[in-house]
Amino acid sequence: MSVMNTFYGRTFDPMEMTEENVALEDIARALSLLCRGGGHIRHFYSVAQHSINCAKEAKARELPERMQLACLLHDASEAYISDIIRPVKEHLNNYLEIEAKIMSAVWKHFHLENLTEEEQRIWKEIDDAVLVYEFHHLMTGSLEMEVQELCSEPDVSERNWREIETEFQQWAERLIGR
Repeated sequence: MSVMNTFYGRTFDPMEMTEENVALEDIARALSLLCRGGGHIRHFYSVAQHSINCAKEAKARELPERMQLACLLHDASEAYISDIIRPVKEHLNNYLEIEAKIMSAVWKHFHLENLTEEEQRIWKEIDDAVLVYEFHHLMTGSLEMEVQELCSEPDVSERNWREIETEFQQWAERLIGR
């Protein structure tokens, strides 16, 4: 058995992860330190900041708090297995299986395991829309994705990871009613 250790002292086998292994503070910490785009961007911009922008977009669309939380947590598996850029991720079938298993534990932990197909489609649409915005503001080159209209303006400024960690955790706590 291979185990991982989280910053806040949890130890478990990520290949056998359960909802009891999931912790908001571990997710907030790890995602705030994990750079988007494999680091190929103008300045440090974390997965947590991206996730906050997705939650803000859901709020701007007047979606229920449940959907805002789903948007905030949609990349939570990356807190446990890191991020792989999309062009590579789609070719790593085993990674996708592992990611799905971890996300299942995350969804259960936060009582989102019964997201409908429509709700899944919506958070993925928001994720893509924010990605396109980020690409145009933080990256170079071309992107073969259609620009989608946003109801919010994502904050892609360079921010301190500690600030983002706190903001991520506060958003989550508000949405889960803590």
